[in-house]
Amino acid sequence: MKITEIEVNNYRLLKNFSIILEKDLSLIIGKNNTGKTSLLHILQNFLCTTSNVFNFEDFSIKFQKTIIEKIKSKEEIKEDNYENLKIELKIIIERKNDDNLSNISDLILDLDPNNKTLLLSFEYVLDFGNFNKLKNDYENHHLENLIEFLKKHHKAYFTIKRKVVDINDESNFIEIEDSKIQKIICVQTISAKRDVLNEDGDNQKNNKTLSKLSYKYFKPFENSQASDIIDLQKKLIETDTNLSISYQKIFEKVTEDLEKFSYNGSKILVKSNFQEINILRENTSVTYDEDGYHLPEDYSGLGYMNLFAMIFELHIIFDEFKKTHRESESADINLLFIEEPEAHTHPQMQYVFIKNIKQFLEKNKDNLNLQTVITTHSSHITSQSDFNDIKYFLNNNRQVEVKNLSDLKSEYGNSEEEKAKFKFLKQYLTLNRAELFFSDKIIFIEGDTERILLPAIMRKLDIENKETPNYIPLLSQKISIVEVGAHSKSFDKFLEFLEIKTLVITDLDSVKPNANGGSCRVSEGTNTSNISIKHFLTDDFQSLKNLPEKDKIISRNDTKIYITYQIEENSYHARSFEDSFISLNLQFIKNNKDNFNSLQNKGKLDGSSLDYFDIADFCIKKKTEFATDILFYSNEGFTNWKIPSYISQGLLWLMKN
Repeated sequence: MKITEIEVNNYRLLKNFSIILEKDLSLIIGKNNTGKTSLLHILQNFLCTTSNVFNFEDFSIKFQKTIIEKIKSKEEIKEDNYENLKIELKIIIERKNDDNLSNISDLILDLDPNNKTLLLSFEYVLDFGNFNKLKNDYENHHLENLIEFLKKHHKAYFTIKRKVVDINDESNFIEIEDSKIQKIICVQTISAKRDVLNEDGDNQKNNKTLSKLSYKYFKPFENSQASDIIDLQKKLIETDTNLSISYQKIFEKVTEDLEKFSYNGSKILVKSNFQEINILRENTSVTYDEDGYHLPEDYSGLGYMNLFAMIFELHIIFDEFKKTHRESESADINLLFIEEPEAHTHPQMQYVFIKNIKQFLEKNKDNLNLQTVITTHSSHITSQSDFNDIKYFLNNNRQVEVKNLSDLKSEYGNSEEEKAKFKFLKQYLTLNRAELFFSDKIIFIEGDTERILLPAIMRKLDIENKETPNYIPLLSQKISIVEVGAHSKSFDKFLEFLEIKTLVITDLDSVKPNANGGSCRVSEGTNTSNISIKHFLTDDFQSLKNLPEKDKIISRNDTKIYITYQIEENSYHARSFEDSFISLNLQFIKNNKDNFNSLQNKGKLDGSSLDYFDIADFCIKKKTEFATDILFYSNEGFTNWKIPSYISQGLLWLMKN
């Protein structure tokens, strides 16, 4: 029995939302404010409490507007055409023939033996009767601010309903008790808000997170008859006896005086009364052994504290799932949420966590029917995860959509070329750039020269435009710069999947037949050797030389991609970054030529007949050293050289929202 799908309507950003859960582990990724925590909260609101914990702010903005419009409407609404206003959660469960049906047998509404689906429906609903009451209260009391009234009083009109629904006929349902739900699904959470402070000074005595968790872990055992618990109790009784003898001597004078004041001749005794649960709560410390020296738990870094705390909590949760210390049985489905396990941890620890968590869950679940959901902002955790486990949350105009990476493979097709592209994509994301999932914008570059210089170019543009109205500094934006060589075309379907604005900075790479290596001046070229340009734009070289900027921007559904390359500037059309930069900054290079270790054949710079193509070809020994020299001899504001316009145009396009 597994949860296969969860649907949510009208809850915060989850307005018309659906997610498919994997049978073991689902990894939810996405940028901030994409509804990851909201999914957990609505499950907790319906499944983990019997009280009404909804706030008016839980209603999506669109839903709030719908409620207000209907209440303020002068049009009479009859019950026949009234549609319940509600926040809704649907949980779709698939069962197998060998599942234990004792908890759900009386909930199966469809007698078709081939129907293995159970639909649980939860509503925070304004039914017709309460709608009329709310509308009348608003009209008769002349309330001016309906929103403030709803914030304070919505619980008087909205009610919680829990139902099992016929998936083929939603008018066929039965309402069910909360206790029944808890036998079917149990939700436990390791929250992102974990108390793992390791402050120094006066607060140090309170920083016993792991010690508190050890007490919490032990508490259910206090009435256990296990041999190790009985052994602990025996040792405590022996300790009580020995301490009581010592106490009698220490408190002898006090007890003698107390007896003098006693009117009934009673003897006063001070006895030791250790109880194992109090020992753990008040007198237990988790320490670190460093070469035989025991250091307090908060002497470790926050990352280790966070990791150790999660392991403690996982064991506590597994005991709760298994009902280890209770007479009741575990639920049919146990759903574990782990929020942002990467908190405070460095990348290597994040790698270790995600590599080991599946094995840990499998080892500790025993016979539990367990499904786990992990939410993360970590590119390191994402890169080490199974592609098929990943769910990408995308906030598109305040509407959250879930995209399954398992579906991406089919987008690439079945040809050998497309299969190779997908294989490259998976390898690249796993080894290098899972950060793309969390970026707001992307820049694809070809090589080391652009990688070295682009941050400086972006800084230069930010300085030059600091007084420009509505200019958003590039370096303040969450932009990923990704070196992909000639393989940007392999990311085509992926960019469409991510729906992230992307700039591709590349070279025109003019070529002609029989040229040395094929490369030539643009004025002599008959074609381009650039694979990305051919893929995204055209292989018509004459068109490429004069292509309007608007035609270099292509759309992949909601994804905008701008392919920028060299254009004619100062009566020269470059084929690469190097000759483009030289054509604009020859004097800067001449001024520093003696110091530029990247240059050779420096005499060409002083000739009367200058050819920028030749200078780039014959004077630059190594392109990466040339880029480094440019950086080294730049002044503080980068004002002693100019940016090629094809790069500045592309970056200014990317800068805008």
